Amino acid sequence: MPYYIAHVARDEKREAWREPHDLAAHLRETGNLAAQFAERYGAGWARLAGQWHDLGKYRSRFQRYIRHKSGYEPDASIKSELGRAPHSTAGALLACERFGLPGRALAYLIAGHHAGLDDWYGGLRERLADPASRAELMETLAEPIPPEITESGDFKPDLKEVPGRSAGFPLWVRLLFSALVDADFLDTERYMSPDTFAARNYWPSLSELVPRFDAFMARKSREAAPTPVNAVRAEVLRQCRDAAQQPPGIFSLTVPTGGGKTLSSMAFALGHALRHGKRRIVYAIPYTSIIEQTARVYRDVFGEDAIVEHHSNVATSPERETSASRLASENWDAPIIVTTNVQLFESLFADRPSRCRKLHNLVDSVIVLDEAHLLPPQFLQPILDVMKLLVEHYGVTFVLSTATQPVLASRQAFDPRKNVRGLDGVREIVSDPDGLYERLDRVKVRLPADWRARRTWPELARELARYPSVLVIVNTRAHARALWQEMPEGTLHLSALMCPAHRSEVIGHIKERLNAGIPTRVISTQLVEAGVDLDFPVVYRALAGLDSIAQAAGRCNREGKLSGKGEVVVFIPPQPAPPGLLKKGEDACGKVLYGIEGNPLERSLFAAYFTQFYSDCDLDEKGIGRMLVTGGELDVRFRSAAAAFRLIDDEETSPVVVRYRGEGGTDRHVDELLAILQRDGPQRWLLRLLQPYMVTLYHRDVVRLHSIDGIREMAPGLFVQTSDWLYHPILGFDPQGGMGIEPSMTIV
Repeated sequence: MPYYIAHVARDEKREAWREPHDLAAHLRETGNLAAQFAERYGAGWARLAGQWHDLGKYRSRFQRYIRHKSGYEPDASIKSELGRAPHSTAGALLACERFGLPGRALAYLIAGHHAGLDDWYGGLRERLADPASRAELMETLAEPIPPEITESGDFKPDLKEVPGRSAGFPLWVRLLFSALVDADFLDTERYMSPDTFAARNYWPSLSELVPRFDAFMARKSREAAPTPVNAVRAEVLRQCRDAAQQPPGIFSLTVPTGGGKTLSSMAFALGHALRHGKRRIVYAIPYTSIIEQTARVYRDVFGEDAIVEHHSNVATSPERETSASRLASENWDAPIIVTTNVQLFESLFADRPSRCRKLHNLVDSVIVLDEAHLLPPQFLQPILDVMKLLVEHYGVTFVLSTATQPVLASRQAFDPRKNVRGLDGVREIVSDPDGLYERLDRVKVRLPADWRARRTWPELARELARYPSVLVIVNTRAHARALWQEMPEGTLHLSALMCPAHRSEVIGHIKERLNAGIPTRVISTQLVEAGVDLDFPVVYRALAGLDSIAQAAGRCNREGKLSGKGEVVVFIPPQPAPPGLLKKGEDACGKVLYGIEGNPLERSLFAAYFTQFYSDCDLDEKGIGRMLVTGGELDVRFRSAAAAFRLIDDEETSPVVVRYRGEGGTDRHVDELLAILQRDGPQRWLLRLLQPYMVTLYHRDVVRLHSIDGIREMAPGLFVQTSDWLYHPILGFDPQGGMGIEPSMTIV
């Protein structure tokens, strides 16, 4: 019998070829591993997908191709076969022919294990009908394939087994796809890179992490000052520990800003995971600007060997990303993952193998959605749908953690004409949220006397100058610059036109000044509103969504150290928010608060606000639900849905590396990195090290700046600042180079 190769590689240390990776062994091992990953929801499907995913490699054409292409047998190919040798369609077509309609589920998996899950119409259907695919299958089956590979054994595919039936089919396919591609990656890596494979999975278990958490919290409790705020934090922690024993499902953790949600939600997640056999904890955060702070807290608690950060700002340094954590970020095979909403939800709707690979490790997990009020409304319906499926069929427990709970728990919270599918059975962890809010009432909010009277920036600056320390939060980059220009010398500034390294340095500087009692005035966009622990005596907030106003109030008298209450002033800026979600939030807030008497941050008002806000939004703006409707033909539009589900639409933007020098202008680190980029070209580790020095601009700004040599393209799609006048030491990147206002500056 001929020897069939799945992969072949050289041992560079021995300068010799390794024994080739046997194809039958690869198919069996991939099938076994995929079945193990999908044990809860479709082991038989995953096993057969693994057995057949590379079936086309039995073709003599492919065997000649791999021997020639690899150099293992340079003379193996013939002239007419020097091109590619497709191999992923044979198993897909065999599944359809042998099993009929149920075989299409397997066909999606097998045909997509390299290129990704495809649409049925305009994609996979046409591919399977191509005569070349028929030829691939016939040539494959003509080879002496071991019967245990081509036979399905006792497995009989039945679509009645699909969790959630037709509504759950797309997610089920993606989870099976995840099991297949991760198994394929791992078995291939075991042969191709045995040292890398051996470096995986050296992580402590969740049960081993509990003593670390308990010891940290005990020490923190001993050191905590006996303040009302710390008393509330201790009470929230106790209730989270108690609630962890409840059955799995969807929970809300409604705690005022500063109430200790970060640590208390982890206490719930750990206790719940141990009580109910959950495998890992995923902590998802809306902004990269705050994820590093949260991950730092958890590293302090658990140590460096327990946390995997998976987001775009992770830099390759020993204390931030090890080889083990980098590997675990590929498939989330670690006890605690700290990531972003973008990574989590875009992966749940993805089509690409690399993005889907982690999904099977969400099964039987606890997922904490921090700042849950920031779930994007334009994608809210598909997000709610996938959350419900994960809870009902895949053993996932969700925790919606926020100070401003977005009333997702009731269909009555939505406009009945929209037929929104809300969440059911959400349980609140804290027994008396209203009581907590009363105990943590540390601010007095002053609303505009005249809701139609807009303030000018010079007028507002004169008022602000009377305060030694004040934080002002506005809605756009342009507003932040315009107000800063009117402020006294020494006023600080924060916006996303400053690179992350610059922002981090300024935030650290602000905290140091506040802790030392040094007068500090700051003008910022809303990037400080979620997870940035600042504590000002006075906060001004431009009219925005009620949740934004509440989050801004959380930066005022945060620790309750003032003798009285902090002061929060809501003002009407000179121009309304730009069209879009900011404007919808501003309008909904005005409708809810206009003419109100009493506390504008009364907890009951948030239900009215979110009801109004969601009624003004299309909760499935891109039509994701229509793309994922499963008809009688199982004709799902996987690729189209993945392309449409983008929480951050980067098609109209480009990253620009800025020449930020650091405080004092002495940091030459970015110049050294750019020299390596110019010499060696883009590399993964290098681009990640450059991430802290990047800002995002619209393409129209990039095109104009490139035309005047203000920036240049050093790698495809990656631009670098060349003119020193483009980066202001306080305000950050200036597309106009002279404090001009461009449309792109209306981005927060």
